[in-house]
Amino acid sequence: MAYCSRRNFLKTGLAAGVLAGTGSLPVRAAHEAATEWVTLGKSGVKVTRLAFGTGTFSGLTQRELGQDKFTRLVRHAYDRGIRFFETSETYGEMHKMLGAALRGIPRDTYCLMSKVTTREGVNPQNKIYELRKLSNTDYFDVILMHYQHVSSWPTDTVRWQDGILEAKAKKAVLGYGASVHGLPALRSFPGNKWLEIAMIRMNHKGVKMDAEDYNTNGPGNVGEVVTHVKQVHSEGMGVISMKLVGEGAFTTRGDRQAAMRFAFKNAGVDCVTVGYKTAGEIDEAIENLNLALA
Repeated sequence: MAYCSRRNFLKTGLAAGVLAGTGSLPVRAAHEAATEWVTLGKSGVKVTRLAFGTGTFSGLTQRELGQDKFTRLVRHAYDRGIRFFETSETYGEMHKMLGAALRGIPRDTYCLMSKVTTREGVNPQNKIYELRKLSNTDYFDVILMHYQHVSSWPTDTVRWQDGILEAKAKKAVLGYGASVHGLPALRSFPGNKWLEIAMIRMNHKGVKMDAEDYNTNGPGNVGEVVTHVKQVHSEGMGVISMKLVGEGAFTTRGDRQAAMRFAFKNAGVDCVTVGYKTAGEIDEAIENLNLALA
């Protein structure tokens, strides 16, 4: 299978519609926009437009909830129609916590993404197997090489690229790609023949976005990032946006709405991942994305 099954979508869509939105937004919007399934380019993997991220401050925010509260949050997102969940080996215990939160939910009703660091001396197959077991899953719908931040990453990570392709041949991975930090690394994304999916930081103010220095505390170059997003999209790559609310820097709803509009209307990303700590934040993100796509 090259994508998440949708056979349960109509069955679950009604429940999502009943719960669909707070405020004045129409009930119908929740399952037609924010929680609509879209394809991540040539990977063929289908995900909901809005994802549940577990990496706020490297997962600290989610870990501090504890398993019970975190599980309730994940189930709330699932019931609202968010069916794309993502984590990383750099987020502490989040593979294990996410696996526990999703236990008992039919695996073909949601998508799961993990990100792996590309360290030397680590066997890619062993690492992917370890993360799958922690997540209580037989496969990842998407796996990304995490935190690529130098221009030479395409040659530096050949061993990992081959390892991920091997995992895909074994159906332990369905789609694959890389997440980027910094313009030198991002400039190597367009034209890359291995990449199927690109995870790129995006918001309207450049907060926590890509600059010449991958670890800058200053603003990123929004214009150049958007240019590269459009380039990789035109080449058939799926694009997932991160840092949409500037890692919590956008304290007004107006800014959070503007960031969502910018990601989809200006940059043209396929999907966004946002980290949450409350059910209200999930509800707001769904409404904001519905408004952005209206």
